Amino acid sequence: MAKPTPHDALIHIMVTMSAADRTMTDKELAKMGDIIETLPVFDGYDIQKLVKAAERCADILQEEDGLDQIIAGALDVLPRRLHETAYALAVEVAAADLHLEQEELRLLQILRDRFNLDRLTCAAIERGARARYQRL
Repeated sequence: MAKPTPHDALIHIMVTMSAADRTMTDKELAKMGDIIETLPVFDGYDIQKLVKAAERCADILQEEDGLDQIIAGALDVLPRRLHETAYALAVEVAAADLHLEQEELRLLQILRDRFNLDRLTCAAIERGARARYQRL
């Protein structure tokens, strides 16, 4: 497997989260687009590369150890300071459709463990997303 760029690794994490429950909703896809267009971590990213990065992620996920490859690729190319960012992006995509399936919760747990994130930090990220997506 070719080493992903840091941007690709973040996109792979988001695509994997969206696909975790076997359904990529329009809200999740729109959230990914919003994230890429607005967050500083994607400054300078060529949006024309997004489809190719998402397709590459889908190809990797079809392999027997696809999830491990996605996470290992992210760990390999993302500096430690962006591990929380990767987790936060996954949470944002998971929360976008206002419903989390067991598969999505399990993937978040795997990401917490593999990125070696502390529970308090993760709880703060998750609580922030919960607050942003509340309805009247």
